[in-house]
Amino acid sequence: ADGGSVPGQRRWAAPLSPAGGSEPALSEFVWGDMADSGRARPADSDGPDGRTGSPSSAPGHCFKRVTLTKPTFCHSCSDFIWGLIGFLCEVCNLMCHEKCLKTLRSVCSCMMPSAVRVPVAHCFGPAGQKKRFCCVCRKQTEGNTALRCEVCELHVHADCAAFCCADCRSCHLDTTLEQDMFPHHWREGNLPSAAKCEVCRRSCSSSDILTGMRCEWCGITVRSHAACYLSLPPECILGRLRCMLLHPACVQLDSRNFSKMHCYRIAESCSQELGTHTHTVKDSPRLKPEPSNRNLKVFDGDDAVKRSCFRPVSIFRSMNNEDVVEAALRAFYLPGDPQDFELHEVGSLQHLHSDDILNRNGGQQMDNRISLREGGDAWVLRAKPRDADIIKVYAGWRGSGAASVCVSICKSSTAASVLTEVLSQLGRRVRTRKSHDHSVSRDHICCVCVSMNQTRFYVVENRKQMVQVSLLIGGLPPLLTKEDYVQLVQSHLTTKSHLVTIQHFYPSQGAVVLQISCFSEAERIFMLAKDTSIGGKTLTSLVDGLGGDVRPLLVFVNQKSGGLKGRELLYSFRKLLNPHQVFDISNGGPLAGLHTFRQVPRFRVLVCGGDGTVGWVLGVLEAVRHKLVCREPPIGIVPLGTGNDLARILRWGPGYSSEDPYHILVSVDEADEVLMDRWTILLDAQDMSEDGKDNGFLEPPKIVQMNNYFGLGIDAEVSLDFHLAREDEPDKFTSRFHNKRVYVKVGLQKISYTRSLHKELQLQVDTQNVPLPNIEGLIFLNIPSWGSGADLWGSEVDGRYGKPSIDDGLLEVVGVTGVVHMGQVQSGFRSGIRIAQGNYIRLTVSEPIPVQVDGEPWIQPPGHIIISAAGPKVRMLRKSKQKQRKSSAGVKEGRSESPSSRDGGN
Repeated sequence: ADGGSVPGQRRWAAPLSPAGGSEPALSEFVWGDMADSGRARPADSDGPDGRTGSPSSAPGHCFKRVTLTKPTFCHSCSDFIWGLIGFLCEVCNLMCHEKCLKTLRSVCSCMMPSAVRVPVAHCFGPAGQKKRFCCVCRKQTEGNTALRCEVCELHVHADCAAFCCADCRSCHLDTTLEQDMFPHHWREGNLPSAAKCEVCRRSCSSSDILTGMRCEWCGITVRSHAACYLSLPPECILGRLRCMLLHPACVQLDSRNFSKMHCYRIAESCSQELGTHTHTVKDSPRLKPEPSNRNLKVFDGDDAVKRSCFRPVSIFRSMNNEDVVEAALRAFYLPGDPQDFELHEVGSLQHLHSDDILNRNGGQQMDNRISLREGGDAWVLRAKPRDADIIKVYAGWRGSGAASVCVSICKSSTAASVLTEVLSQLGRRVRTRKSHDHSVSRDHICCVCVSMNQTRFYVVENRKQMVQVSLLIGGLPPLLTKEDYVQLVQSHLTTKSHLVTIQHFYPSQGAVVLQISCFSEAERIFMLAKDTSIGGKTLTSLVDGLGGDVRPLLVFVNQKSGGLKGRELLYSFRKLLNPHQVFDISNGGPLAGLHTFRQVPRFRVLVCGGDGTVGWVLGVLEAVRHKLVCREPPIGIVPLGTGNDLARILRWGPGYSSEDPYHILVSVDEADEVLMDRWTILLDAQDMSEDGKDNGFLEPPKIVQMNNYFGLGIDAEVSLDFHLAREDEPDKFTSRFHNKRVYVKVGLQKISYTRSLHKELQLQVDTQNVPLPNIEGLIFLNIPSWGSGADLWGSEVDGRYGKPSIDDGLLEVVGVTGVVHMGQVQSGFRSGIRIAQGNYIRLTVSEPIPVQVDGEPWIQPPGHIIISAAGPKVRMLRKSKQKQRKSSAGVKEGRSESPSSRDGGN
């Protein structure tokens, strides 16, 4: 581990207790960054109980020789353990051969925090149902309450989550620390079944144990065995997806006061409250049930007592006080020496010291087990006070030459004294620098409580950097002036004018960007906005901080589309890419992502949803295009809707069916750019009665955008009935098959529908009046796909009309005679009635009529409808034919290379 561990010793050091108050929880202590101390335990000699010390290559383990009673595999080399003897770590349950002890690379769970230089918190959410292994206790999570990190590959039991290491991926820079290279970020276990070692090409996965390593960024997999693990270069090249990955160095985010859930826009409802329930101790070969066993409730400090959060520790007759303290340390995955800890009984002054071997009343030497039997069942685990200790300070500037230095501290130590000692130890490279030109990343080190759990100290150069936190506040009333938005923000969020200014505003979307020069003020506004409503609409907030010359992929996922598949795609893309480039479109809409990427010179967009979601993104893009440096980003589609007509003609398929997200991203990278027409529809409701009186249907004019098709009559009425049925019971419409079944049922109910549109409509195409035949529905097509893939225009060659195309600047006008005709078209037996083809459409409607634009239906009052081209064409991504032919074969061959294939079907 990174901490200067010495072979054969259990590494830890307890901090001091604060004077005049209760001692902090042990979970607030640091052991990995402080000087090595503790009780030596030889690595090569077995104790009287069969234990052996930790190997030099993997600190922290406490192995015990055990007799195997069932087939067992080695967690290091993943081979079967032949014979009856194995070595089991009593803390993390790691099992290995005796021959693998010297080459073991996996660090014990209790020592993982000391191996992490910059701790990054995990973002836990509910796990899937597939078989996984807990990264803390190494046991299966199947059938148990389990959690998974929304950003990385960490899987844990719910009661192990509080003890996992804060080693999530660092996806942005929010400090002054720098690094010369981008290293691999290794995660152990839970690899796909076909994973091969990058070095020896042997299988490195297992369905029986937690073994193998995978880089969270580039996705390469290796065996845990040292020979393979050490032969790889340390620098990560980000793998196949590097061309569309948002590099962490390009995200400069002042997020000191914001949780990772806020920065990644992960809904807090996905996470579960940790540490508020009673934890259970995993089975341990050391704590076997006996008739005389007794369970103690052990609390990790006074705060745990207040929250009633404890770990049960089983004790029995043969255990002395030191063994009980050691069992309590293991219950909390602490690598400490029992001699440096003590147990305090809750609610009394009774202490249980590890060296308590004297009778408290008579001073005679007696069995130290008496104190346990006399005490209660609830105890608090604390570290013994110490007068001095040693902390580790990392060199924070580029090319400093030393990874870290150790500094002795005591009660009188201050930041200045520590800084002076650090600079002197760093030597020649900082000989000419003055101590006031640098600072330690913690403001105060004096007094007695010197550090907290997983705290890292860095020496960095002083830089007078002004705090600038950008918050995007959405959900405001649209189409207001900048002064109105300033007044709204000040009145509802009570902002401080000298700290908050409006940097940008989007009146068409009802959103403003606040520039805040104070961390605490930014945090207050962020939290307050989530609980504030204006006009019945809840505000949304986003922390912004993207910069740099990159060409990443901007991903929008609609969780409400495709049932649970949208949720799993969101999770998979957060793992494969940087979560700062993946947005849940149902939380704040497309504006959040487009605003974040406003300064990016070149980027692509991937929309995961139905045709309505794609239209939503295109509409917002059109509204804020003038604020973007890249005004025409190409857009790809992952079809999650019901019809997915636009995705069909762009070769993305009729619908998402659990394809590997990794291969989807590769297809997006290899896709071709094509142009597509967009159309503006002006709906001007007017009184069309003969006597000129108000007939009750008048409403203000409105403008909508159309990408696929616009329909009037029977087609729109069936779509409207389906839409109303889905609004009544939305929970039932989570399956594409169910949606189509309801759509067919609604259509059959309209089989006797009769309405002569030629008597209610007047059609004008390119200034020419076009007579209408006796039809029940009229459809205007921009793409050659309608009603879930049907060819409504037909493939017959007609000299009067040109071949339809998505970028020809023309609309195809087609009629249908009823539900039966629509069914025949969708079955491929007939095509629609060709009426006209043109680039300017004018309709006069004399009666209220159902209409639908790209699947969104409503009742339109009588009046005029004008359809014309909507400005510049949009760039779309069409899946290449070569990639489409290879996709079926490539899935089998590429499974071993895909980092997410094991989670694609959750």
